[in-house]
Amino acid sequence: MSAPAIRQTADHLCRISAAPPSRPGQAAAWLGRMAKRTMGWAVICLLALVAVIAGPLPGVGPEEAVAAETARAVGLRFGMHPDKTRLVIDLDRRVDFRAFTLSGPDRVVIDFRNLDWQILDKGENSGAGLIARYRVGLFEPGVYRMVLDLSQPSQIDSMFVLPAQDGLPPRFVVDLSRTSAQSFARTTLKGEPEDRFDGTKVAAAPQPPAGQAAVAAAPILPDAARPRARTDGRRIVAIDAGHGGIDPGAIGITGVQEKSITLAMAKALAQELEKTGRYKAVLTRDRDIFIRLRDRVAIARAAQAELFISIHADSVQNPRTRGLSIYTLSERASDGVAAQLADSENKSDLIAGVDLSTESAEVTSILIDLARRETMNLSARFAGHVIGQVQPHTELLTKPVRSAGFAVLKAPDMPSVLIETGFLSNRQDEKVLQDSAHRAKLARSIVGAVDQFFAAEQTWSRL
Repeated sequence: MSAPAIRQTADHLCRISAAPPSRPGQAAAWLGRMAKRTMGWAVICLLALVAVIAGPLPGVGPEEAVAAETARAVGLRFGMHPDKTRLVIDLDRRVDFRAFTLSGPDRVVIDFRNLDWQILDKGENSGAGLIARYRVGLFEPGVYRMVLDLSQPSQIDSMFVLPAQDGLPPRFVVDLSRTSAQSFARTTLKGEPEDRFDGTKVAAAPQPPAGQAAVAAAPILPDAARPRARTDGRRIVAIDAGHGGIDPGAIGITGVQEKSITLAMAKALAQELEKTGRYKAVLTRDRDIFIRLRDRVAIARAAQAELFISIHADSVQNPRTRGLSIYTLSERASDGVAAQLADSENKSDLIAGVDLSTESAEVTSILIDLARRETMNLSARFAGHVIGQVQPHTELLTKPVRSAGFAVLKAPDMPSVLIETGFLSNRQDEKVLQDSAHRAKLARSIVGAVDQFFAAEQTWSRL
């Protein structure tokens, strides 16, 4: 294999793994481990060479939130005019902001620095006029994001903060008017938004390669997810609570949001794992915050997790569909329901104003392909353990072990599964998923599956 080919393989590995090891030694160790599993010691030197040639790889580090006095949003209203739609947000003091537009679907994204939305309802709400609906949530520490879904292509005519006057509080104002699809496309941001909060619109950046979308900065890592040396002998398990922040996930029949169910379930599982003394649980999010799909994998890999469990509770059109199911990675969905759910979950970043669903999963090197297949095999084994453990304690979806192209399952070096704990579109599932006793019972069952998985791995390592 030529040097350019080796470098290309290493570059591809970095791209699909979302967060490469922070040191060349880590990369070499991982490649050696995967080679031993799949190809034998004869290839280890070549794989180590890949890590060396690729050079030092960037790690995932925390970002400092901007310390500033926090403003509060105290009211929100719409103004309807023949030629425009106005959105007004009442504030208790001035606030810094930035804004840009995105397509597919058409939307306006507004980031506010140090603005507290606790008084107003967060999540998704109905809009008016050119604004079909809007949602607000914590995007990253110190930044709240508002996304305006447009009913038709619109342009930002004006956007400003009015100072307090005549007994009225400071007000953030944005005026939207109709425009053509072509004009909207010309002003839509295609690159990464500038890190500017100077009260102006972010101008359209130079056009990147086709398919690239606006990407926001990686969030600060939860304390539990920061890299640490493994000195206590415990196995590290990453638990990913699906959705969060501006992305509520599925909405239940009674209005419960998936992001709340998944966080409660993830915390219950983490607690049960820690209680055994055999495992260290790492939560990709420990509060109501938006985290990009690729950053969820990055957090797990930065913590050197050996197993990745993503928790969800989705919704489908058929209200009779209910039961737990578990998904492993496949480029081809096992069935229509799996395809629908994967498509929905992979658009979580798009919901928050970024779109990562077009990232290629094609593996260009046979070495990486073999390693990835081995990881997929381990994921499938763990999925089988989970179903065996939870079956006595909860309803199962017909054919509960399925496969689809979920973005969070694409780490080539970490066995990963996505557990759909039930469907919020079904009244019975929605009810039990809000029951802490039911969540604890599920968590204990999953811990049993984790025990089986690592016990079997120790047996394989002795062969």
